[in-house]
Amino acid sequence: METIGFIGGGNMAEALINGVLKAGVYRPGKVYASDIRPERLEYLREHYGVRTADDNVLLASKVDVLVLSVKPQNMRTALESIKSGIGEDTLVISIAAGITTSLIASILGDLAIVRVMPNMPAWVDEAASALYANAKARTKVEKARLILLSVGEVIVVEDESLLDPVTAVSGSGPAYFFLLMQEMIKAGVDLGLPEDDAQHLVLQTAKGAALLAEKAAGEGTSPAQLSARVATPNGTTEAAFNVFHAHRFGDMVSQALRRASDRSRELSAG
Repeated sequence: METIGFIGGGNMAEALINGVLKAGVYRPGKVYASDIRPERLEYLREHYGVRTADDNVLLASKVDVLVLSVKPQNMRTALESIKSGIGEDTLVISIAAGITTSLIASILGDLAIVRVMPNMPAWVDEAASALYANAKARTKVEKARLILLSVGEVIVVEDESLLDPVTAVSGSGPAYFFLLMQEMIKAGVDLGLPEDDAQHLVLQTAKGAALLAEKAAGEGTSPAQLSARVATPNGTTEAAFNVFHAHRFGDMVSQALRRASDRSRELSAG
């Protein structure tokens, strides 16, 4: 079995470690992790049984797949620290937002590099991820997909610039839903519901709506069609929709995602 290593042991790295171990993609003894925090390494070692290292060069030299999971602002330093140890056949996977494959290659050399945009639901094995593989990584895409499938669903894009809209739609997307949930809970409380009841109703409604939308999509029914089924003429849903439309809800969502995509492009450009 091949080995995999994580430079950076933060939340997303942990979610991936948990996923690949649960899915049996790797055994604990084949997983390595490094981090600048000794207590974090101790936690990963004790909780998951993985191997840890405080030397990035040594870790990079031991693994077949290297996942770069450091903060974007620390990426150049991390890349410089491992370039002398990484093998020419290593598959490099970056989950750092805004870090292009060309930037990574400019420091590490002509390697197989995959750039990934995962999202927070990886923690519950329901991530929506997208990946882009550079020319040298095209033959190793399935290996990267297998790792990401352990924490949810994944698509492959052929144009790296598409990761900017991906970031806006799914990378940041969970936060949009959390924001809506929180505002619905607050509104429910304002209308007289106890906070616990409002939260329970909103969270269960969100869960049910997502599951129903997923099932309906498999049957060829769109979210818009589901919405129309609920919004009967002159009913309560239509009354709420009239407020949304009056405040140009659709335009607001479109503008917000466009700005998020533009910001992702700005970060990628440095």
